[in-house]
Amino acid sequence: MSGFDKVVNSYEEAMAGLQDDMTVIAGGFGLCGIPEGLIAQIKTMGTKGLTVVSNNCGVDGFGLGLLLEDRQIKKMVSSYVGENALFEQQLLNGELEVELTPQGTLAEKMRAGGAGIPAFYTATGYGTPVGDGKEVREFNGRNYILEESITGDFAIVKAWKADRYGNCVYRHTAQNFNPMAATAGKITVVEVEEIVEPGELSPSEIQTPGIYVNRVIKGNFEKRIEKVTTRD
Repeated sequence: MSGFDKVVNSYEEAMAGLQDDMTVIAGGFGLCGIPEGLIAQIKTMGTKGLTVVSNNCGVDGFGLGLLLEDRQIKKMVSSYVGENALFEQQLLNGELEVELTPQGTLAEKMRAGGAGIPAFYTATGYGTPVGDGKEVREFNGRNYILEESITGDFAIVKAWKADRYGNCVYRHTAQNFNPMAATAGKITVVEVEEIVEPGELSPSEIQTPGIYVNRVIKGNFEKRIEKVTTRD
């Protein structure tokens, strides 16, 4: 395989270089489309003082919730506390700094960061605590606040398929924040269900081009369901 091959064979290699006090951007929504093995590797490494940017923080004992157990996360930038009691407890006790961000704004912060755009104006949050202290401008008679974009030292992403060059395809709603997160990391690591050979993915189906991806690893996923709802 050529020097463009980005496949790594161990989680240690996948997360090599992660250090204390770094910023990690994580894809996923609830427990859907989360890079389970990469999160577990951060838990194993014991890396501390992390700023984690993600829609939410998993649940107690799974997903990003694992990193709360040993106080590995210093700050969460997220839009939803979710079903995680430990997250709520650490927030209320002042042990965890939390920057609550509207969901669409959070997605755009990642996308803009990946596109090299330092900031953007949005109407979302104007006139609320979200807008406190932020620059305001009026466009066409409506007020907008200035939001800064986000980049991370690492981005950890879950995809359905990737080729050895790092070109990625997501599956249904597991796509969620993953494509935006993938663009915003200095080092982007993608955990996938299937690795295919270059040329097997049609260019028209690739959702994250390999230019954004540094490492690819094949994972084994539990795919835990956050809330099971059934009917008779």
